Parts: sequence; structure tokens; C-alpha cells
Amino acid sequence: MRTVSLFSATLFALLLSACSSQPPAPEQNASGMESRTPSTIGADPSRVESFDPLSVAALKDPRSPLSKRSIYFDYDSYLVKDEYQSLLVTHGKFLAANSTMKMLIQGNADERGSREYNLALGQKRSDAIKKSLSLLGAREDQLESVSLGEEKPACSEATEECWAQNRRGDILYSGEF
Repeated sequence: MRTVSLFSATLFALLLSACSSQPPAPEQNASGMESRTPSTIGADPSRVESFDPLSVAALKDPRSPLSKRSIYFDYDSYLVKDEYQSLLVTHGKFLAANSTMKMLIQGNADERGSREYNLALGQKRSDAIKKSLSLLGAREDQLESVSLGEEKPACSEATEECWAQNRRGDILYSGEF
């Protein structure tokens, strides 16, 4: 009986200490040295991740997914890959929350294929992005899709890696076009 009450008292003390209002002691590395990484020097802990993901400032904040503006496509395809769905959701929510913002979607293609074919493929790519964003909350009057074909390459080498960089749709917002 005494063992049970001793166990209960110990358990109660542990629970109380876990609920303590004192902040935990800062962790130190094994050498006992304070970490001086650039992110901690002069950093205000209350400002970390303090941007509003739906604000216009988030468009230029490198921590924001809205700063990512290219959707890449497979060869000879205009299907938006699954890996870009969350990015499109973020941009769709932004446009829905900021009704005065407009977006220009530029469809691009690599240099292979005729000029006419690449213009048509670039248009299909920009239209696919536009349709996705419309389904995610952006209004039709906020979106414009155009094709640049092969006229605005991100890379000019004749390699598969380079061509992959050119098969894309680029997103531009009001004031950027």
C-alpha cells in the first residue's frame, strides 16, 4: 500500500513539473558552446514566419510559396503535374483573397518542334494553369493566359536538362507585366 501511494505521489510530482509555467532551459550542444548561426544572431523570435501568406508582400518574400512562379511540364505535355497542385492552391487562394490582383500566365516550350507547334503547346500549358486556378477560387477576369512558344528560353543549351527548364508556365502578377 505504501509503495502505491509513493508511486502516486511521484507520478503527481512529475505531472506538476511538466505543467510548470517556467520556460524550458535553452538547449546547448555537446561542447556547451552557444550556437551562433546567422539565423539566430540578432533575430527577433517573434518575427519568424510572421508574413501573411495572403498579403501582397508575400509575393516577394522568399519564405512564401507565392515567390515560386514556374510550373514545369513533361515533354510534349500540357498536363499539370501533381507536384505543382499545392503551389496552384496557394496562388488560387491568394487571388481569391486579393480580388484586385491580376495574373498573366506565360506558356513556354523548348526549341524542339515547329514555331507553330510550340506556340500552340505553350498556349495549352498556360490555359491548363489558368483552368486549375479558376477551379481553385480565382476569378476569370483576374487571369490571362498567353503563349510565348520557344521565344523566352530559361536555358539555351541543347541538352535534355536545359529543355526541361524551358517546358514551363510562368506566373506574373499585377505590376510585373
